[in-house]
Amino acid sequence: MRAHQGVIAANSGHIAVHETGAIEATGHKVLTLPSDDGKIKAMQIKELFDAHWDDVTHEHMVQPGLVYISHPTENGTTYSKTELEQISKVCRECGLPLFMDGARLGYGLVSQDGDLTLADIAKLCDVFYIGGTKIGALFGEAVVIIKEDLKKDFRYLMKQNGGLLAKGRLLGIQFEVLFEDGLYYEISKHAVEMANMIRQAFVEKGFSLRYDSKTNQQFPILSNDVLAILGEKYSFSFWEKVDATHSVVRFCTSWATKKEHVEMLVADIKGLK
Repeated sequence: MRAHQGVIAANSGHIAVHETGAIEATGHKVLTLPSDDGKIKAMQIKELFDAHWDDVTHEHMVQPGLVYISHPTENGTTYSKTELEQISKVCRECGLPLFMDGARLGYGLVSQDGDLTLADIAKLCDVFYIGGTKIGALFGEAVVIIKEDLKKDFRYLMKQNGGLLAKGRLLGIQFEVLFEDGLYYEISKHAVEMANMIRQAFVEKGFSLRYDSKTNQQFPILSNDVLAILGEKYSFSFWEKVDATHSVVRFCTSWATKKEHVEMLVADIKGLK
């Protein structure tokens, strides 16, 4: 982006909430759109874009320069192929590059209600990345640049910003192994299956879920008493407060989650009073 441009994202987007202002620290404002489920809509992007250019004083405002989405989102929800096609169409009409954060991409690709493929993403996005560190790699992410004019001087930018590794071949080896014989999908599917066991246990016990996530993140709404009981044996993260006695928390599984540990949690959920 140019120095006067900002990036459009959901108000819950990772770069807007969980990156300690890293985007703003580079000199680019995050232009957030309201979202209850972590996703943004094509119509919202178009409305923000038009509102900027329809303002006769637009040169006094941060110009929309790029669109950021994540799949799955911070809330475990996923974009459908139709939704991504609509967003891609608007971005191309407006001249806005479309970037997909794929930190948990494997978990989105194998989601029970997902219909997006890696080929779809490559066709509809200008840049995306394939998450490694959250899906079995020791470290690193695979950045895929589709749009030709965004490739120019990218390695210079990597070097200038401390992102060009001297021994980068170690990253490539990891992804070569992850994509051999479907391993990336296999271990992603395991994490989603474990998460859905947890989801089913909470639902069957009568607990509500904050988001309809079919990926590796689950967000039950639990009372303070239940949180205290489960917190003695299990790790989960606070998400948001519902009222004085209830909160949304996040249970997160991964490629390394053991089934026997999930079965223990499920048993303890069933035993709650």
